[in-house]
Amino acid sequence: MPVRGYRVAPGGTLVGEVGVPGDKSISHRAIMLGALADGATEVTGFLEGADSLATLAAFRNMGVQIVGPEAGRVHIQGVGRDGLTAPNGPLDVGNAGTAMRLLCGLLAGQPFESTLVGDASLSRRPMRRVTDPLAQMGAAIDTTPAGTAPLRIHPVDRLHGIDYAMPVASAQVKSCLLLAGLYADGETCVTEPAVTRDHTERMLATFSCPVQRDGARVCLRGGSRLTAAPVAVPADISSAAFFLVGASIAAGADLILPAVGVNPTRIGVLNILRAMGADIEIANRRDCGAEPVADLRVRSARLSGIEIPRDQVPLAIDEFPALFIAAACAEGETLLTGAEELRVKESDRIAVMAAGLVALGVDAEVLPDGIRIRGVGNGRLTGGTVHSHGDHRIAMAFAIAALRAAEPVVVQDSANVDTSFPGFAALAAGAGLDIEETAAVAAETAQ
Repeated sequence: MPVRGYRVAPGGTLVGEVGVPGDKSISHRAIMLGALADGATEVTGFLEGADSLATLAAFRNMGVQIVGPEAGRVHIQGVGRDGLTAPNGPLDVGNAGTAMRLLCGLLAGQPFESTLVGDASLSRRPMRRVTDPLAQMGAAIDTTPAGTAPLRIHPVDRLHGIDYAMPVASAQVKSCLLLAGLYADGETCVTEPAVTRDHTERMLATFSCPVQRDGARVCLRGGSRLTAAPVAVPADISSAAFFLVGASIAAGADLILPAVGVNPTRIGVLNILRAMGADIEIANRRDCGAEPVADLRVRSARLSGIEIPRDQVPLAIDEFPALFIAAACAEGETLLTGAEELRVKESDRIAVMAAGLVALGVDAEVLPDGIRIRGVGNGRLTGGTVHSHGDHRIAMAFAIAALRAAEPVVVQDSANVDTSFPGFAALAAGAGLDIEETAAVAAETAQ
């Protein structure tokens, strides 16, 4: 059976201005908190991708009136913290790991039974990292024997706050427990082993539910109600990353990306690219609601391999597929360690990216917790066929790689790009990438 893919001609450049879609993480949270708030919430810049639309559909299925999205605008009539109703069947969140993990915490405190399901990729991802601490709070959640979805969440008399030290830095785990904490007796505290994105804390404060932070420890007191507030979603830095890397590796590139979110917990991609020698200008810093944004200008540069600082790993966890392309085009060796989390994303992003890089003539060595990439420097990638294994970020990363290839790059299985970046191919083509979508790739060749 044919599946979608990309065929990207070699070479070319990126010029002009590209407005990338709204931030996926913030779009998820806007729907969730807007639904639980007292009053009406207006969202602008909402990402109309499959992942965030799955979150929107889940809350409609629990009795929340939502109008839109239309051109990024969504109107949510909140039902209050205790106003959700039992869904009429399993809540299918597709490929959205953020939706599943955050909803798991939110639903743990509801007086009705619910079931969370996802697609084949999401159904392989580990869920005990949220169900185990939720069980410590008194939640009753069934998983498969492997600790994966579907998740069956049973009502309990009450949840109680816990003081939880996360073994792995994860904004999804932190946010899950904070949302459960809204329904718990007492205080719920989470200690991070490293800084993770803080969109949940910022948005809770916007909705009049402040979160207390003391160093790496974040606390929320149960019983708080949320008050509706407008949410302006900035452009997603994870989507911008592909263009930041593309313009860095392409000859003659000069690209502007307006109004990109530059939350300090998300700028690892900027820090790492600049350390590699990228020419990135950050201008017109301003606030977009609770989030800082800026206009980014990126031009061609000679990149050098680096040892990626471990403190930057959680700040760039979703951007590493793009960063691996930068490393492949750099002079010298790039070493990433401390990134075990990449092995349990939509795919094993270390193994899948390494296989694709090797297919394009790059020396890439898989490590237990990272990767070693020896870049081609002034040379070019060979071109060839790579398999994304259904991972949207890997598909986009290898499409951008064609800017430094000697032959066309064929990317197999790009359908899931719509989960986070609908319209990616058209937007990239408008900036100068010679990319076409194809349905002529046989599914059996992508196994």
